[in-house]
Amino acid sequence: MTRSDFAELRYAVNQLRQSIGVLRAHYGDAGTVRRLENDLERLCIDADEFEQSPPPALAGRAQEPIYVPDSKSDESAWMGAQDEGLGFHSRPRTQ
Repeated sequence: MTRSDFAELRYAVNQLRQSIGVLRAHYGDAGTVRRLENDLERLCIDADEFEQSPPPALAGRAQEPIYVPDSKSDESAWMGAQDEGLGFHSRPRTQ
């Protein structure tokens, strides 16, 4: 993760902290609010740990290209298929 990724994570956690604060102000010491606060605390601990000692990055595998042949395909496989999203719904299907 880059520094900006960590900054975005911190921002999101702080937004969550503010939202949970609003919930606490509105609902008080409800069990669900306490669980959210506990989850937030765990998230902060994990984010700090991740930032201080990130796990090794996964080695990216080079993807093999998928070649599509230029030869004409069997058009009978498409007979009866809908042309939804292709436009020109009012004109007859081309052969």
